[in-house]
Amino acid sequence: MPNANPHAAPARSAFRPSLMHGGFAADAATARRMIASAPAREASGEMSHLSAYCTGGAREKRKPYGFRDGVAIIGVRGYLMDEYPWLGDSWATGYDSLRYQSEMAHADEEVRGVALDVRSYGGYVAGSFDLCDDMAAMRKASGKPVVAICSEYAYSAAYAVIAAAAGSISVPRTGGVGSIGVICEHWNYAGALQKWGEEVTLIHSGEHKADGNPFEALPDQVKADLQAELDATRKLFAETVSRGRMAAGAKLTVEQVLATEARTYDGPARTAEAVTLGLADAVLAPAAAFAAFVAAINGNED
Repeated sequence: MPNANPHAAPARSAFRPSLMHGGFAADAATARRMIASAPAREASGEMSHLSAYCTGGAREKRKPYGFRDGVAIIGVRGYLMDEYPWLGDSWATGYDSLRYQSEMAHADEEVRGVALDVRSYGGYVAGSFDLCDDMAAMRKASGKPVVAICSEYAYSAAYAVIAAAAGSISVPRTGGVGSIGVICEHWNYAGALQKWGEEVTLIHSGEHKADGNPFEALPDQVKADLQAELDATRKLFAETVSRGRMAAGAKLTVEQVLATEARTYDGPARTAEAVTLGLADAVLAPAAAFAAFVAAINGNED
C-alpha cells in the first residue's frame, strides 16, 4: 500500500549500503534538499501526491502516469527511495510509487505497453529488489510489453529495476548503464571534534549497538561485517540482473555481471559494448526508441 502521508520523506543513515553511482554525490545531496520541499512543490502544482489517485482524491479518474498512443509512460527519475509518494518529481522517485503505477498500467485496458522513462543514478537498497521481483511478475502476468528508455542513464538501483522489469533496454550514445555494485560510506569526525575541543561519549548496552558511529574510527571487525553485507547484496544484484536479462533473451550470466566490477558503460564506445555484453539491447535516442515501441505495439512496424 503506498504511503499516504503527504509529509513522509524518509531519512537514512549514511552508514548503510547504497545502490548509487559513486559520482553523483552532489546530485543526491541536492535531491535530499528538494525532497524536503515536496509538499510545497505539490501545492504549487509542480507534481502530485500518490494519495490523490488511490484514496478517492479529485485526480483519481486520471491515470497516474503519462499516456500516449497506447503506452503508459512511467518515470524513473533522480534519487530512488523505498517510500516517496509524489509523482512527476524529476529529483526523486519512490519504489512505492513505481509499484503502484506499474500495477495500474498492467491492469489498464487502454494500455497496450509500458515505457519506463529513465534518468537515475540509483538510490536505496531497501525495497529495491522486492520491487524488481514485483515488476517482473507484473509483466509476466499481464503479457504486456515493457521497455526501458534511458534518457540519458540508468545506474545502480535504476539499472536493477529496468533489468528486471523490461523486455528491452535502449540507451542513447551519450548515455550510460551499469554500476552494478554496492557502496557505503563511513565518516569519522573524531579528529575534527578534537580540533574543536569537543568530545562525544557513547553509552550503550549491547556490544554492537554503536557499530558504525561517526565519532570513532571504524573497527576492523565492523568493517569486515559490513564488507560481507555489501558482497552478499552485490551477488543478489547480479542475480537479479542476470535473471531479468535472460528472461528478455540476452545471454548474460551472473558471473558475467559480477565481472563488470560495477563499471559504468558510458559514451559511444561503451554503450555499444553494453549492447554486446547484453546489458542493453540498442543504442537509440529516446525519441527514436519511443517511436519504435509505439509502432511495434500498434502494429505499424516497417
